Amino acid sequence: MILVHIARAIGQLGDPRFQKVLAKGVGLTVAGLVALGWLLVTLVGWMMPETVMLPWIGEVGFLDDVAGWAAVATMLVLSIFLMVPVAALVVGFFLDDIAAAVEARHYPHLPPVPDLPLMVQIRDGARFLGIVAAANILAFAAYLALPPLAPFIFWGMNGYLLGREYFGLVALRRLGPEGAATMRRRHAARIWFCGAVMAVPLTIPVVNLLVPVLGVAVFTHQFHALAGTKGAARP
Repeated sequence: MILVHIARAIGQLGDPRFQKVLAKGVGLTVAGLVALGWLLVTLVGWMMPETVMLPWIGEVGFLDDVAGWAAVATMLVLSIFLMVPVAALVVGFFLDDIAAAVEARHYPHLPPVPDLPLMVQIRDGARFLGIVAAANILAFAAYLALPPLAPFIFWGMNGYLLGREYFGLVALRRLGPEGAATMRRRHAARIWFCGAVMAVPLTIPVVNLLVPVLGVAVFTHQFHALAGTKGAARP
C-alpha cells in the first residue's frame, strides 16, 4: 500500500496546487540558504585579514580567499542537512493546500475541514525545524563512529521524524490533537516504515526538495487508509 500511496502522490505532481506549493517551497528554501551562505562568506571575509605574516614564509595574502572558498564548501555540505528542515518549515505553511488537494482528488466525499490557524502552522513548523536540525547534528557522532551504517542511521532517524511530523499534521486536521496522537501511537511501526521510505530521497540533491510536498501527500493517503476511509479514487 505504501508504494501505491507514493505512486498516487507522484501522479499528482502535475496538479497546479502541488506546483504552486512546490514553487513557493523551493523558491523560499533556496533563497534562505543562499542568504545564509552569503552571510557566512561575508562573516568569514570580515574576520580574516587580507594579509597574514607567517614565520619563515613572510606575508601571505590569499588566506582570506581560501577561507572564503572553505566557507562556500562548508555551506554546500551543510545544505544537504539543512535543505530538508528548511523546506519542511516552508511547506508547513501550505500543508492544508497539499492535503486538501489530495482529498479533493481522491476522497471528494469528505467534508471540508477548517484551515489551521497561521500561528499553529508557524509553531509546528518551527518546532519540527528545531527537532530535525538538532537530531541531524547529534547524528554526526553516529555517522563518524559507524561510517558504514551512516546511510541507514540517516534514513531511520529521518524516517521517524518525517512520519511523526507529517502524519501527525495530516491527522490533526481530521481528528484533533488527542485523536491524532492516539492514532500515531497505534500505527507507529507502519508510520515509521513509510517515513523511512520517504527519507531515502533526502540524500539525492534536487530530488530532496520534493520530499516535503510528497511526504504530506503520501501521509494523507496513509492516514485515510489507516482510518478506513472509503471511496479512495483513481491511482
